[in-house]
Amino acid sequence: MYVLISPVVVYFIVFHYLPMYGVQIAFKDFVASKGFWDSPWVGFKHFQRFFDSYYFWRLIKNTLGISLYQLAIGFPVPILLALMINEVQSKRFRKTVQTITYAPHFLSTVVVVGMIFIFLSPKSGLLNLALQALGFGPVFFMTDAGWFKTIYVFSDVWQQMGWSSILYLAALAGVDPQQHEAAKMDGASRLQRIWHINLPSILPTIIILLILSMGSMFSLGFEKIFLMQNDLNMEGSDVISTYVYRSGILGAQYSFSTAVGLFNSVVNCILLISVNQIARKVSRTSLW
Repeated sequence: MYVLISPVVVYFIVFHYLPMYGVQIAFKDFVASKGFWDSPWVGFKHFQRFFDSYYFWRLIKNTLGISLYQLAIGFPVPILLALMINEVQSKRFRKTVQTITYAPHFLSTVVVVGMIFIFLSPKSGLLNLALQALGFGPVFFMTDAGWFKTIYVFSDVWQQMGWSSILYLAALAGVDPQQHEAAKMDGASRLQRIWHINLPSILPTIIILLILSMGSMFSLGFEKIFLMQNDLNMEGSDVISTYVYRSGILGAQYSFSTAVGLFNSVVNCILLISVNQIARKVSRTSLW
């Protein structure tokens, strides 16, 4: 057992725990020639600079806004999909639906963003051609900050809903068929059986995944947002991860960007612990 889990343990030690050594530069004015230890300590200077910056509230608003939007739309959709697939009687049709919904998960982020730009192109995009056929003018979706969150969230739902439903389908497979048979004998409809048997059976799984989702509330994926981002939609697309990239990699402000990233991680940690405590008190289901 220990041999089997050792590669995973080594991975987390090398790529997740050892890099924590470098977090100290968030409290220093890091100078590459002096190294980690000899760079001067400055306390919370970089954190204060971030809190007082012009971009702070925009970053918080966009990061939190996209995360809550994604949670409200993206979290229940895989549950609904799993419940619907579970009710399909034809095994062939069920496998076909699963294959179609799983497939987008294996597309790279670059390919997905490229597809988004093609479909939403103001000149040749399918959606804009449909709007023009109905008598409307073209809409510049990818340069409008107001559309960014919706495009990001719904494209992510399309790509991940099939893959995310696997855990729920696995949980539904463990439901005792005798419960459904007894409910049928009592005259329960299909919707009643879904509500009173299937949902309670997968509720622990739903709660665990909700806790994990809340714990990564401020950890939006960098790649997709960065690829969709441009100067015209920056007001609605600039989030903490892209700001860290601009300030740390492009601007070479290593201490400042580390402080921003550390703030992001601390907020996620607080959310994870808080939601876990609430879930344990309300439902007695938690991560620990």
